[in-house]
Order: sequence, then structure tokens, then C-alpha cells
Amino acid sequence: MKKIVLLVTFFCGIAFTQAQTKEELQAQKAEKQAEADAAQAEANALQAQIDALPGWRVGAFGTIGGSLSNFKNWYSQGTPNNSSGNIGITVNAYANLIEDKFFWRNSLSTNLNWVKLDNKDTNLDDDSFNPTTDVFNLSSLYGHKLSEKFAISGLAEYRTTLLNNFNDPGYLDVGVGGTWTPVENLIVVIHPLNYNFVFSNNDAVFESSMGAKIVADYTRQIGAINFKTNFSTFQSYKSSDLSNWTWTNSFSYTLWKMIGVGFDLGLRSNQQEAANYQGVALEDADNDLQSYYTFGLSYKF
Repeated sequence: MKKIVLLVTFFCGIAFTQAQTKEELQAQKAEKQAEADAAQAEANALQAQIDALPGWRVGAFGTIGGSLSNFKNWYSQGTPNNSSGNIGITVNAYANLIEDKFFWRNSLSTNLNWVKLDNKDTNLDDDSFNPTTDVFNLSSLYGHKLSEKFAISGLAEYRTTLLNNFNDPGYLDVGVGGTWTPVENLIVVIHPLNYNFVFSNNDAVFESSMGAKIVADYTRQIGAINFKTNFSTFQSYKSSDLSNWTWTNSFSYTLWKMIGVGFDLGLRSNQQEAANYQGVALEDADNDLQSYYTFGLSYKF
């Protein structure tokens, strides 16, 4: 009987010791986590002070997505022997010079995608990667500060495609006006004096004109999250058919080191591009909403 009592006491002691040890470890973990949170808060405060200093701010993030497949004698589908692939890449980069009296903001956004489908039972198809999504945008904004939130500014923005029909069409907006920065990371450009240069071989549809340029850009990094949304519109004084707008959104979340997941979405309305594609007069085009999206792995540069 004594042996049984001793054995029960022994196991109860072990269980109590393990429980006590677990509680102690959890308490130590909570203490260390609190210290880490406090250190991170201090680091974020120091980074905010660094960001507020005059000088250059340079950064970039992007999304890479892709897939490859190969089928042999897969008879349940229309092309049992084929190889296919999809590759996409998105890059958002900026180089901003912020000084007490002026700023110079430069940004680059591009979204490129290639797709191939090779039917191995025929030599008549195209077995190479062909571009599908093709977006390129480069802008440079200079401003002389009148106050902390408002500046007189000049903007040059160029938009085209890189893989197909480079600069056909291509758009170059050059104008002057004002830039408003109501909150940190938000830039609102309003230029009532802007000329929209349009470069194209189809002069019957594409036409340059004077108008107003409005751009709103919000770019921010919060911990492992990078986010950018940009809305750019040109409103022609000559005709609404010569107006256009583009809205792009990029999001990436870092999961491990520099690698994560990313998502990009773009919307556009352009009567001239619709008429050129449909082969009709400018006023007869069905200006349907243009869109694209990319989802895949992201890499923080």
C-alpha cells in the first residue's frame, strides 16, 4: 500500500512540476514578446524620424507568377499532347527626393505577362511564349513647396506598351499646376494646363489635345505589407472622346524573408484605343472597360 501511495505521489509531483514549468515558460514568453513589441515600436518611431529627414527615398516591390504544364496522351481533352505555360511579372519602383523647399518624385510601374500553348500534334501552331499583359508607366513630378501640404508643380508622365507595338500608341502628358499632400503617402496632382501628346501610326483615331491632368497616388508600407494605388486621368478640352483614365492597384504581403504573395489589378477607359482595335471611327467605338489582374508570388526588392 505504501508503494502505491509513493508511486501516486511521485506521478502527481511530476505532473505538477511539468504544469509549473509550462506556466513559467509561458510567462517568460509573454515577457520576451512584450520586450520585442516595445523594441519594434521604438524601431518604427526611429524609422519615422528617418523618413521625415530630407533626402532620397528609394524602394521597389513586385509580383512574379508562373506555371508550366505538359500533357502526353491525355485523351480526355481536345489536345492530348501539349505543353503550356504562363509567366507574369509586375514591378513598382520609386525614387523620391524630398527637401524642405521642393520635391522630385519619380515612379515606374510595369506589368508583363507571357502565355504559350503548344499542340505537339501539329506544326502549324505557335509554340513560343506570346505577350498578353503589357503595361508600362513612367512619371516624374517636380514641386516647389508653398506650404507643408501644397506646392506648385510640373508633371511628365509617359504610358505605352513594351512587348507589342512600342509607342503605338504612346501617351506623354506634360503640364503644370498644383500638388496637394493632405496626408502622408497620399499625393494629389491637379494640372489644368496639360498637353496630351499621342504617338501612333493611326492618325485617324489617335489625336493629341490640350486638357486637364489629375493624378492621385497612395503608396505605403506597413510592416510586411506593401500597397500602391494610382489613379491617372486626362480630360480633354477638345472632346470627351480624347479623354482617358487608368486605375492600377498593387498589393504584396511578405511571408518569409523577401518572398510573399502579391496581387495586381488594373482598370482603364480609352475611347481611342477601343476605336483603333475595333477598326471603326472614334465616335462609333464601344468603349468597354479594360481590365487585368495578376496573382502570384511576390519578391520585395
